[in-house]
Amino acid sequence: MTIADVAAAPRRRPGADVPPERVPSIRRYAMTAPTFFTVEYAINPWMDTSVTVDTHLAFNQWETLRQTYKELGHAVELIEPIVGLPDMVYAANGGMMVNGKAVTARFTYPQRAGESAAYAEWMTRHGYRPADTRHTNEGQGDLLVVGSIVLAGYGFRTQRQAHDEIAAILQMPVVSLELVDPRFYHLDTALAVLDATTIAYYPPAFSDPSRTKLLELFPDAIEVGSADAYVLGLNAVSDGLNVVLPAAATGFAEQLRTAGFRPIGIDLSELLKGGGSVKCCTLEVHP
Repeated sequence: MTIADVAAAPRRRPGADVPPERVPSIRRYAMTAPTFFTVEYAINPWMDTSVTVDTHLAFNQWETLRQTYKELGHAVELIEPIVGLPDMVYAANGGMMVNGKAVTARFTYPQRAGESAAYAEWMTRHGYRPADTRHTNEGQGDLLVVGSIVLAGYGFRTQRQAHDEIAAILQMPVVSLELVDPRFYHLDTALAVLDATTIAYYPPAFSDPSRTKLLELFPDAIEVGSADAYVLGLNAVSDGLNVVLPAAATGFAEQLRTAGFRPIGIDLSELLKGGGSVKCCTLEVHP
């Protein structure tokens, strides 16, 4: 499916009473426990070094997320956390794996640079040959697969020039989207992939041209309001039916139900102190 195919795909008629039937599929995820999680520096607007972090609570919340995936039938593999890398729990930023190919993250901030080698080593052990980019890219934080295209964010962390490199490495069409609100510093904080043709997003997080692009590609996308966006409600993971999302995003959960999805709220409030939630903690290994 190309970008043109996505735009031409059949859409649910706006206002239709009966939502389409949603079908889940088994997914493969990689996660890193928050063993060393803390907020010892501030590299996004969510982080405040004066706020105390309860590591035990963070681990319990993370474990609830992991168990939820397992109860849904998904495969969850664990990546060993490394002392001195407190943000390694946000596994989604570690890179991208799809179509048998892998891209290693190149982080913007030196505090997270050590994570690249750790995730690249894990990819290599699992049979990938991860490729590097010359420009910064922060993995699935800014690279989201929708069907057979990649939506790619830029503006705060991933550089726009990296999108061309990633398209060449993955041999997939890449759609560039500009983020303009620093609170939504990664694409996965402002946009959620729900299935191969369906997304949800927070329009004010994007530039005008990028909003236009999203409307053209996904005219029936779910537009989420500020109250849900400001609790990182869009930092969600979907298997095509079940959508695991922050428990505080109650409005978005109702929108999902109306659209035929099954929302599952998870409290990751402790990990939100570092600027991440469900999707940030989940590196999906795409087929």
